[in-house]
Amino acid sequence: MIYVLHGADDYSLHNRLEELKGEGDGESLSLNTTSFDGQQLTLSDLITACDALPFLGRSRLVIVEGLLSRFEPKEGGRQPDLGEWQALGGHASRMPPTTTLVLVDGKIGKNNPLLKRLKPVSEVEEFPAVRGAKLHQWIQSRVASSGGRISPQAVKLLSDLAGDSLWALANEIEKLCLYSRGRRIEEGDVRQVTTYAREATIFNLIDAIVEKRIKAALQLLHQSLAEGMAPPYLLAMLTRQLRLMIQARELGTQRLSMAQKQEQLGLAPNYPVEKLLSQSARYPMPRLIQIHRKLLEADIAIKTGRLGDRLALDLLVAEVCS
Repeated sequence: MIYVLHGADDYSLHNRLEELKGEGDGESLSLNTTSFDGQQLTLSDLITACDALPFLGRSRLVIVEGLLSRFEPKEGGRQPDLGEWQALGGHASRMPPTTTLVLVDGKIGKNNPLLKRLKPVSEVEEFPAVRGAKLHQWIQSRVASSGGRISPQAVKLLSDLAGDSLWALANEIEKLCLYSRGRRIEEGDVRQVTTYAREATIFNLIDAIVEKRIKAALQLLHQSLAEGMAPPYLLAMLTRQLRLMIQARELGTQRLSMAQKQEQLGLAPNYPVEKLLSQSARYPMPRLIQIHRKLLEADIAIKTGRLGDRLALDLLVAEVCS
């Protein structure tokens, strides 16, 4: 079976991936899970992993991140050559029934040639960014599932302050529900609990990592964890900030107004976009992409259970800063 999970909402996508992992054999799943970086993967390596029978278990899970984006149409709409990957769809029917292949990616265009080939033989699930009224509904639903209540005014303020990152919102909602202790969450609670300290800490942590200041980077990392930031949330925020810096680096060369750049980046009106543009301009693009790849490797190590989340973050910082 092949699943294709893609979209800008990496929070919901991550939860769906965890559901698929939960359908496995529990303890034996870590022995039968293989993860690949799709940007470097060959078809023969993927087929070998998919054709392998599970060891001491009933099922095998193969996760590939970033394969679809490898074949996104280039500038001018030019379609990339699929090469050997044209045969992936045909191999789906020949995979052992014990194997589940999951392709995970970000936002993918409808004209992606690999996506088109896989649609007839796979279950494609798209996770678009949640914004506007749907974002407000998500906040209300999340608060309710945590046993809390929230006023419409507080919902709007929370979305304005925390933006549309569901990772950030889930973290803030957890803190708000604990803070309100059963009463309805109001605007004052949001102002009291939700601050810009998180963004400042993330920016400072990225600065320390990129500048290879390992002592400061580890100190900021441990400070963030001590303040209650969950490791998956922290990794997601770091990845989000690096993606924003990469996008901002590209926008820096275009003749756009600050408001247009903010809109292109999909940021809330009160987000410090000038600081983001200034920071991104200080780093060469290859270095930003290199760090982003290290974040991906850490994410894969955590999701497959190869490393504990806190250990993976420590090793990530140490490796990038070394």
